[in-house]
Amino acid sequence: MCDNKYQGIVPVPKAIGNGQDPDNNLYWGCGYGVRTFFKKSTEWKLLKKEKKDTLIMERLVFKHTSKNYYLIADAYNGKYIKQCTKDFLNSSAGKLKDTLNVNGTTLGIAGNSKLITYTGHDGLMDFNLYDDYTNTDGKKRDVIILACYSKSYFGKHLKKANVNPLIWTTGLMCPETYTLHDAITGYIKGENNTQIQQRAAAAYSKYQKCSVKAAENLLATGWE
Repeated sequence: MCDNKYQGIVPVPKAIGNGQDPDNNLYWGCGYGVRTFFKKSTEWKLLKKEKKDTLIMERLVFKHTSKNYYLIADAYNGKYIKQCTKDFLNSSAGKLKDTLNVNGTTLGIAGNSKLITYTGHDGLMDFNLYDDYTNTDGKKRDVIILACYSKSYFGKHLKKANVNPLIWTTGLMCPETYTLHDAITGYIKGENNTQIQQRAAAAYSKYQKCSVKAAENLLATGWE
């Protein structure tokens, strides 16, 4: 979650910039936040909402309404963006794995997921990480990283992680949930990287009122 106090962001209004308040946070409880946007989506049904701990303040479990896909979303306390970033990178490399039981169904999460996403402030613009994120299990995971300049900042850590970057960014951006939502729609339909990029760019263009071309230049796909 975004956090005026603990992250190097351009400050947002106090009410939506409290990284310890999921209900009102810009990237979680607000209209274009993860919780609200997916709850309103006709493509997803909320199965479970739970409070976790001081690190992950809330976890949501959604199921797709027509296909056998689950989406698990974690609201990381904005104070702990460094740990959140590490967890994302370790999951992408297969170093961090976990499972979750929902109504008798065991779901793979973290490195057991096929698609792993990070949405929010790019903390790597504020701090350095020196850990090794070399892939450990030979599995290629798809990733989406919606944060400012994520291709350049996350790319150097993911070079040996064996990931397929579906969407990441080349400049400053607003990581609201419509981009992620529509990218995942394409993913579930089995679209390729370029098709998913075009979906994501169309959503970003619509909500940010910029040209589709500008959105496509911002939302890059793949390693090239």
